Amino acid sequence: MSTSNGQDNSNKKERSSFSGRLGFVLSAAGASVGLGNIWRFPYLAAKYGGGIFLLVYIILAMTFGYSMIMAETAIGRMTKKSPVGAFSFFGHRFTLKLGGWINAVVPMLIVPYYSTIGGWVVKYMVGYFTGQTEAMAQDGYFSDFISNGLQTELFFLIFAGAVLVIIYLGVRNGIERVSKFMMPVLVVLAVIVAVYSCTRPGAMQGVKYLLIPNFANFSWMTVVSAMEQMFFSLSIAMGILITFGSYMKDDVSVENATEQVEIFDTGIAFMAALMVIPAVFAFSGGDPETLGAGPSLMFITIPKVFASLDFGTPVGIMFFVLVFFAALTSAIALAESAVSTFEDELHLGRIPAATLMAVIMLVLGTLSSLGYGPLAGVTLIGMQFLDFFDFITNSLMMPLGALATCLLVIRVIGFKRIAEEVELDGMPFKRKRVFNFMIRYLCPIFIIIILITSVLTVLGIVSV
Repeated sequence: MSTSNGQDNSNKKERSSFSGRLGFVLSAAGASVGLGNIWRFPYLAAKYGGGIFLLVYIILAMTFGYSMIMAETAIGRMTKKSPVGAFSFFGHRFTLKLGGWINAVVPMLIVPYYSTIGGWVVKYMVGYFTGQTEAMAQDGYFSDFISNGLQTELFFLIFAGAVLVIIYLGVRNGIERVSKFMMPVLVVLAVIVAVYSCTRPGAMQGVKYLLIPNFANFSWMTVVSAMEQMFFSLSIAMGILITFGSYMKDDVSVENATEQVEIFDTGIAFMAALMVIPAVFAFSGGDPETLGAGPSLMFITIPKVFASLDFGTPVGIMFFVLVFFAALTSAIALAESAVSTFEDELHLGRIPAATLMAVIMLVLGTLSSLGYGPLAGVTLIGMQFLDFFDFITNSLMMPLGALATCLLVIRVIGFKRIAEEVELDGMPFKRKRVFNFMIRYLCPIFIIIILITSVLTVLGIVSV
């Protein structure tokens, strides 16, 4: 271990880093604030009881989410490595390497299909800029678009190109600089759209639905869906937080940075729900079928809502620019995690590592992009390519990766070493008891529940 530590200390001097706490917080928040917040959170909140879902989510964010972010960030800074190297830092057993590779491969598989959905966002953003508000609200518009291979591939390439340009620029010149610009703009746009949405006639019923917990709407699936949302919203088990932690300087407070990411992420998710749910109430009067629209809410229901508003086009522009920024910052973080792994494990320079990621994005992203059109007849275990990659990563690999992180802390690193890393800045570890209890007991239980539920959902045994 001493030889290993000496080698890692030399690597610390050469490794890229954020300029300080703000750079880490905005970049990590940019990673967390993505389609999981702007797209997935509102439709889950609408479907699972509004206020009661929000209450459960906040409790989980302050306990489960907080603990997992702390663990991954501390491991990253402690080792100054991307996921594979971080796990291997503590020994060369096969199980350690496997845990690292599970966390490392997740972003490599997610960012291609995530960029396909990012391309859909670009399509709608361009549509609002060019005045196609009414056309996009028509039945069949979205299905016609995703079945058109040429269009989906074009917009996928535009989005993927934007991600890769920023990745080629590096940590400070690319990721940190973009995050420092995009995140404040995203917040301003979210406030404007939310205020407009909440002031529409009939919208206050939607605000009440979101803010006032109704325990009659509570079910076990409210808890399960909120736990699953944690992974999407907070970038848990995607290798991102370990990678970004490895770029964090030793004098930056891990705990304070984690709390700020947690607050920023939850705040944006709440703002997204305020943008969407009151507008849906104003449009439909709180129709249960509309509230339960699920994943189609953004690309099918919301365009209908905007078309019914007095200022639907400018609101649509602001909304989809906001979604584009959120999707872009998350895709950048996913790609950066993969690039960091290639640099560390394949000993590539940044440009070759980014180029390898570009090839993976192009190949797998094209399969996802064409999966509902020219390749619709080709399926993997009965799923289109995008759905298959989503199942493999979100339903299987992310829960397994999170469980590996918990076991790494419990059985290998130990809580004392984590506490020492957190307190490197000279500040006490304020929520140490919460962290220790969650990682030792509740987080593994939650993760196993998520894993089992996700598999049963795909098999059609339960419905989330």
